[in-house]
Amino acid sequence: MSRIGKRPITVPAKVEVSIDGTKVLVKGPKGELSRDLPPHVIVSKEGEILQVNRRDESRTSRQMHGLCRTLVANMVEGVSKGFQRRLEIQGVGYRAQVQGRNLVLNMGYSHQVQIVPPEGIQFAVENNTNVIISGYDKEVVGNTAAKIRAVRPPEPYKGKGIRYAGEMVRRKAGKTGGKGKK
Repeated sequence: MSRIGKRPITVPAKVEVSIDGTKVLVKGPKGELSRDLPPHVIVSKEGEILQVNRRDESRTSRQMHGLCRTLVANMVEGVSKGFQRRLEIQGVGYRAQVQGRNLVLNMGYSHQVQIVPPEGIQFAVENNTNVIISGYDKEVVGNTAAKIRAVRPPEPYKGKGIRYAGEMVRRKAGKTGGKGKK
């Protein structure tokens, strides 16, 4: 049995969960999320506890069990607490700022890069170099962070660019300052 799949999901007091066949709808103070789960799993609610079980012991059901439990748990956590992803900008002259809801990046290009947030996503900037992406849908928060990082990924020689907070960038040695061959 899946170790992750058999763990129950506790629903906080301020979150409502409704199950209609394979569709799960979660409402909370931060927002509302819904997801169609595959027919291989069954979601049941007993009081304030959600349980995800599989219909049979087929290979596909076993594969989907833990995944679906994690997806439902992320929905419950997202509408109650929300998710955050932090990015760090390194490099001389590289900076970010928020204009209205949009994020404006100066990353050494001839123009500023403007990123419009998807629905339910907020941007915050600390010290012009730390970007915080927050929202209630974990998937959208992660995808938005990846799109921002793709504007200028960290390069291996000096480490300049946008990286996730705590990300280690493997550095390369670069050229030696010796004289050329004769």
